[in-house]
Amino acid sequence: MNIIKPQGVLETMATGRSTITKKMLIDSISQEKEINPSDVHHVIQAFLDKMTNYLADGYRLEFRDFGVFEIVERQQKIGRNPKHPEAPIVIPARKAVKYTPGKKMRTLIAINDQA
Repeated sequence: MNIIKPQGVLETMATGRSTITKKMLIDSISQEKEINPSDVHHVIQAFLDKMTNYLADGYRLEFRDFGVFEIVERQQKIGRNPKHPEAPIVIPARKAVKYTPGKKMRTLIAINDQA
């Protein structure tokens, strides 16, 4: 697969990994597919808005080969402040988005991890 690498990739200080912003993704797709960046932006934003709305409504989103997004309930738990370990802190139950990578995604990550 031939991927055009976005210009201006941001280096993350803590991990040393690169970050791709939404603008970089839009520019990359626009160049690769020869589509107006404004049109690409509208499609990507509409996609992200729909994903967010469906997840907020409790739907599970499944994209073959890419992965699954779903809402999970995180249990209440007891945490500790490292500066004051004697005082426990109650972390309330909450909902969170869980992502499970699909087969193709897992394979590509494993291949790139070996390189």
